[in-house]
Amino acid sequence: MSGLTGAYVPGGSPLHRLPAGAKLAGLAVSCTVLVLLGSPWALAGAAVVVALLYGISGVGRAAAWAQVRPIRWFAVVLFGVQFAAVGLPSAVTTSLRVVLAVALAGLVTLTTRTAAMTACLERFLAPLRFAGLDPYRVSLLLSLTLRSVPVVAGLADRVREAQRARGVEWSMRAFAVPLVVSALRHADALGEALSARGLDD
Repeated sequence: MSGLTGAYVPGGSPLHRLPAGAKLAGLAVSCTVLVLLGSPWALAGAAVVVALLYGISGVGRAAAWAQVRPIRWFAVVLFGVQFAAVGLPSAVTTSLRVVLAVALAGLVTLTTRTAAMTACLERFLAPLRFAGLDPYRVSLLLSLTLRSVPVVAGLADRVREAQRARGVEWSMRAFAVPLVVSALRHADALGEALSARGLDD
């Protein structure tokens, strides 16, 4: 299933070898810690830890930058809004929380095969059988949703770059229409891949 999105980067690092369940649990704990950290200095320390984790993973600078690149302008706007509303310290902490949470989620997808993630979620969601739901299908939906977020963000980034090249950077229509078309094409390709695996019913 890893071929459905292409987010996984093969490797033999300690992070690659960790079970998917441990990484997902670590992601949940880490995001909780990010919310609890209240000072820019503490979050700066967290940023160093995240950078070290990416270094340990060996996924490369390009893959690491690709995780946060699509939200760079959102982070800038968020910082500006927070700075105007509540001041510099809160603006820094809020922006860093968002960027680091996205970076950590990206690290999980970069070092975890979709099949492993789906299997882990399927085990966790096994009690859903008592409610008449198929844990495998639900876990597949959740894992694909997680991987689709950076995909759609990347599509939006490419559309924005194409806008700049055409000189229509501030046109919402020129942004929204190509983005929707690209997202639908991606969904169609994903649907065909799932259908080929017998998951279309």
